[in-house]
Amino acid sequence: MRGTMGKIIAIANQKGGVGKTTTSINLSAALAGRGKRVLVIDTDPQGNTTSGFGIDKNNLENTIYELILGECSIRDCIIKDVIPNVCVLPSNVNLAAAEIELIGVDKKEYILKDEVDYIKEDYDFIIIDCPPSLNMLTINSMTTADSVLVPIQCEYYALEGLSQLIHTINLVKERLNPDLDMEGVVFTMYDSRTNLSMQVVENVKQNLNQHVFKTLIPRNIRLAEAPSYGKPISMYDPKSAGAESYLQLADELLENTKSM
Repeated sequence: MRGTMGKIIAIANQKGGVGKTTTSINLSAALAGRGKRVLVIDTDPQGNTTSGFGIDKNNLENTIYELILGECSIRDCIIKDVIPNVCVLPSNVNLAAAEIELIGVDKKEYILKDEVDYIKEDYDFIIIDCPPSLNMLTINSMTTADSVLVPIQCEYYALEGLSQLIHTINLVKERLNPDLDMEGVVFTMYDSRTNLSMQVVENVKQNLNQHVFKTLIPRNIRLAEAPSYGKPISMYDPKSAGAESYLQLADELLENTKSM
């Protein structure tokens, strides 16, 4: 690991609706609750992580889009302490055009990394929420990151597309970022009442040669509601099962990071 801390984790899965944004928001808030300084970088043009922290994504002067185009410095874009210990590098729909504007740009896979290098010592953890596709923004995120955390929804097609994602991670490791590791897989939308959820977990454990987090993130109404109030679950409903599980996930992550 680089330095004492400053661990950078990309949260990625090219499938939508698997709990990437929920995990980015709530894992960051849980780490902050454990006294860690966290920067959340939203690289998804939908900007749901940005609005999930109560930021009005449509009225921002500087976002990751301006950063990528070189129109502002990374410190200009970071919104400080949206909640205690959490800063956000926001995103909005403008980012959708970045892919096209970067055509022909030299070393475009490293744009984000070069910027993050300036500030990574300021944080214990940097969590990057990736878009639900394997595009240039995801590649930039993986080139910047130390590891990739993959949320997987407990559903029948959970493994679908996963081999493609792992292939992409391996390609990035081979060609762009030799230090990239697989942080592991975290199960989301787990329903203990259904056999299917349990089967999916077992199936993935058997078929995946990857670290699987013990913490299971439950299917939880409060967890689904929280972003529309612009709050992480730890502030919206700290006693809920969803809040508990993200604290557990944060503790497990801290434990893994310590033993590295």
